[in-house]
Amino acid sequence: DDIAVRPPEPEPAELTPEPIPLEVVYEDGDVIVVNKPRGMVVHPAAGHASGTLVNALLHHCKDLSGINGEIRPGIVHRLDKDTSGVMVVAKNDMAHQALARLFAAHDLTRIYQALVWGAPRPQKGVIEAAIGRHPVDRKRMTVRRSGGRRALTEYWVERSFGPPLAPVASLVGARLGTGRTHQVRVHLAHLGCPVIGDPVYGRKSRNATLPASFSPLERQALHASVLEFRHPRTGQVLRFASEMPQDMKRLMVELNTVK
Repeated sequence: DDIAVRPPEPEPAELTPEPIPLEVVYEDGDVIVVNKPRGMVVHPAAGHASGTLVNALLHHCKDLSGINGEIRPGIVHRLDKDTSGVMVVAKNDMAHQALARLFAAHDLTRIYQALVWGAPRPQKGVIEAAIGRHPVDRKRMTVRRSGGRRALTEYWVERSFGPPLAPVASLVGARLGTGRTHQVRVHLAHLGCPVIGDPVYGRKSRNATLPASFSPLERQALHASVLEFRHPRTGQVLRFASEMPQDMKRLMVELNTVK
């Protein structure tokens, strides 16, 4: 066989600062904490060359840590595109290295709020189940009996909606003990209570779609509500809380009408 290959021209790796509005929660000379909206990608990747959090940050504060290279300056952790909530970004290399050590050692607090189908049983507990790539669909993660990485999530039910003995949905809090890709989404789906609106891990839910009378939810109902860490320079413990966004609040009101 004769195979002809014409590789595309390389695209420039330079990032363009963009005047995208940012909700800055806290900022000093070392770190910046933002409340990321749903629908925003954290850093440029395939299909998302612009309009990212990094593009917005470069316009806002000019200098970010260069440890992750040109595409991911300052990024020490990520939130999925359609997950909202609080994030910290490093503005210099010292802060980046110190924060990276905290994340690697899981020596900080990250709490999420999720609206899920059904209700976890028991109502609070710890999910310790290794996570790795799905053996067939490499874009998905899954709980693995072998070959995965240790993953631990503490969860609790804050409120349930519908019949007490068979709730239709619940508001669940989740504290990360590790930080694996899609960890909260994968672990809650593993419990049989996938996040409402999750297009990847919610497909097999017994209640996969919202009633037609409900307002549409254009993302998974997952929000990073609390981030607590030790400041890389001063050592002071900083705690930031992000209020649940309006689309999730609206969904809770509508779920409350379910009998």
